[in-house]
Amino acid sequence: MGRGKMIDKFLSLKRWEKATLIIGFILMMGYAFSLPDPLFDASYSTLVSDRNGELLGARIASDGQWRFPPTDSIPDKYKTCLMAFEDRYFRYHPGVNPLSLGRAMVQNIKAGRVVSGGSTLTMQTVRLMRKNKRTYFEKFIEIILATRLELSYSKKRIIALYASHAPMGGNVVGVDAAAWRYFGHGARSLSWAESATLAVLPNSPSLMHFGRNRDALLTKRNRLLQKLLDNGTISETDYRLATAEPLPENPHSLPQIAPHLVTRLYLSQPGTHVQSTIDKSLQLQADNVLERWNTEFSQNHILNLAALIVDLEKNEVISYIGNVNFGKQQSGNQVDIIQSSRSTGSILKPFLYCAMLQEGALLPGELLPDIPINVGGFSPKNFSLQYDGAVHANEALARSLNVPSVVSLRRYGVPKFYDFLKKAGLTTLNRPADYYGLSLILGGAEGTLWEVANAYADMANAVRTVAPRKEEFSLVHEGQDYRGGRVNAFTDAGAAWLTLEALTNVNRPEEIDWQFIPSMRRVAWKTGTSFGFRDAWAVGVTPKYLVAVWTGNASGEGRPGLTGARTSARVMFDLFNLLPPTSWFETPYNHLTEVVVCRESGCLVGLHCPPSSADTVFAPAKAVQGSVCNYHQRVHVSEDERYRVYEHCAVGRGIRPVSWFVLPPSWEWYYKQQHP
Repeated sequence: MGRGKMIDKFLSLKRWEKATLIIGFILMMGYAFSLPDPLFDASYSTLVSDRNGELLGARIASDGQWRFPPTDSIPDKYKTCLMAFEDRYFRYHPGVNPLSLGRAMVQNIKAGRVVSGGSTLTMQTVRLMRKNKRTYFEKFIEIILATRLELSYSKKRIIALYASHAPMGGNVVGVDAAAWRYFGHGARSLSWAESATLAVLPNSPSLMHFGRNRDALLTKRNRLLQKLLDNGTISETDYRLATAEPLPENPHSLPQIAPHLVTRLYLSQPGTHVQSTIDKSLQLQADNVLERWNTEFSQNHILNLAALIVDLEKNEVISYIGNVNFGKQQSGNQVDIIQSSRSTGSILKPFLYCAMLQEGALLPGELLPDIPINVGGFSPKNFSLQYDGAVHANEALARSLNVPSVVSLRRYGVPKFYDFLKKAGLTTLNRPADYYGLSLILGGAEGTLWEVANAYADMANAVRTVAPRKEEFSLVHEGQDYRGGRVNAFTDAGAAWLTLEALTNVNRPEEIDWQFIPSMRRVAWKTGTSFGFRDAWAVGVTPKYLVAVWTGNASGEGRPGLTGARTSARVMFDLFNLLPPTSWFETPYNHLTEVVVCRESGCLVGLHCPPSSADTVFAPAKAVQGSVCNYHQRVHVSEDERYRVYEHCAVGRGIRPVSWFVLPPSWEWYYKQQHP
């Protein structure tokens, strides 16, 4: 029938027929759109679980209720108990059970008051949605909406909605929250007795009072268990064991594992269930390690510790300890140090070394000055307050010498290094490069443990020559909204490998206490100590794992002995001992080139370098444009080589040309002090 004919047909109808059609259409549309969206106007608790779905912690909903986010996973035992108690025909009716309604009406008339509602589980779900007072008109609305709910949702979904929103006494809502609060474990582990207890509670939630109503609740629970026995759901043995179980004595606290991470995810994703990448077992072991060290460090009034363990192959955080003693309301223990800006100390030095190698501005073993210097009033000193005169660049990095690092930064350029750090993800550099100056390499800037660890991960990732990381570490299983786009500053696998090789040398005499650190596995690691002994850093890397540790006081108070080697490095190696051993990085030969250098100076072989000084080493491709050795000089000596002879003074005498290695006078003086 065409559209015009339909209109003509409608116009030919009698007035009452038109009215009936219009009213019917309005009622049909009202019925179709009668369900609210969303179904429940409720706030939910924030849940954080580990990579295997085990609960790490939770934060209460904004209305003060423990109401977990809805889930479709309802334990079979609880579902069986609930249907046996509330609605045994749930699987068969269309949302309304006329027989139950009729029986309830007869019972209410005989009693002269409401003694039975006759509501199905679907109708009770609607009642929980609407939150209105019980009236006959409201009952009629519930009937209508229950049938509509059945048309839109499966039985499994409806019973899950009920189970997630049923009142369970006090400020506990839903079976999942009740299982944790009353029994101390998840709903998946509910016993028959526990399931029966939670099935009868919504009918009389006030019975769950830890000081009264115990007998009434016990009676209702056991009556339900008897029904399950009678209908063959449970065996006689199950019944006896279930009725022997006592009711819960006191409410349980929810887990407090990785509380700083839970808080972080609560602030960014409130009211959701977030499955994190954390390994619960490893997290608990790491907590124990930090608690043990915190007990020792606190004797020196060093009160805060933070650590991060990352699976580099998966780019996932597997342990997140933002601080120790979260429950204490003192000493800044609730501060998430992992996300806090702190003075970086020497922890950025490897990035300068790597950046210079990438650009050919430095050769791996190039000789650098280690003497007192003054640059515009800035006079850096080594931690040991001693100077070697001259030191190879890779050794200077391994020993974390300050003067060679400042000299290198001056040569490379503060603005260039500043830009490099920005590309490496350090967002805490919020002032111009000139503001930091040369102190940028010695802790003049701030960084977070999170961002510093990500930068070290980028460097390790470059060595593995896999695709550059486009995201920060993932905290959430299968990734959600917690990663940020990034550009990898480490573009040369060879430079990154040489940097990590230099960092495998654990001999750090300038940090005094390096001898206390066990070296049971090969780890590329670096420590950092800020000015005034306020921050102690340690970051270690293997091909598989990264461990980053910060030690200090959240208040910023410095303490004598608060150094990277004495505190954070010791914690770091203890954390590595929790992890399985791994192989070392494969040498990225395709990203390295062989260059001939002077063994003494580490520079490219110069005109006067003797053949015996020539050495072939691996270096990044741009090393061919590096510095040429000018320390070897051609001089003349007497034939017996006892005396140096000036050529114009040796007329008619026998002289021999030789190559001598000559340091600048100031370098030589300090070198001789350390090498008598």
